[in-house]
Amino acid sequence: MSPDSPRQRLRQLWTQLPFFLWLVVLWMLLWGQFTVLAAVTGLVIAVFVTTVFRLPTAELSGRVSLRYGLLFVVVFLGALIRGALTVAWQTVTPGHPGVAIIRVPLRTDDDLVMAHTAVATSLIPGSLVVEADRERRVLYLHVIGVRSLDDVEHQRQSALRWEARAVRAVGSRADLALIRSGAPAYEQRLAQEGTR
Repeated sequence: MSPDSPRQRLRQLWTQLPFFLWLVVLWMLLWGQFTVLAAVTGLVIAVFVTTVFRLPTAELSGRVSLRYGLLFVVVFLGALIRGALTVAWQTVTPGHPGVAIIRVPLRTDDDLVMAHTAVATSLIPGSLVVEADRERRVLYLHVIGVRSLDDVEHQRQSALRWEARAVRAVGSRADLALIRSGAPAYEQRLAQEGTR
């Protein structure tokens, strides 16, 4: 079957549909309107963006857990509120809250999981992803409110919990097995394979 066959194009369209719909929703959120006109203009913009700025096809795992997806959203909203309150408290408390750049090696080799982890950790007040090393699957976080090595490790483990939540919600079965087994970081496994 040629890569341009109708069946292949239909399959590619089906795998990209969630991203296409997300662009429409994002457009509506951007304008703060959930109207027919906003949906239609969002469709036009999504077609334009996906046609002109063609990106490589993102491979989805084919596994979606609604239960863990909902749990991800609920925990995220709670962390959002807690982070906002923590940062607000740090601004009114005398003294420097302490900052750090924390290296977080992820355990999975998946672009979507890495993106979910980076977005979740960046949107929570008090932390921001300043760099993402896609090749080694490492995130670098700028975090405020760090005063000791225990705080650094707490923040690193928090980011790894976001990775685990993303895997449980949309990760592949192989990634889920990695998380459940407590596998070492992806870069560590790469290094081990390289020494064999």
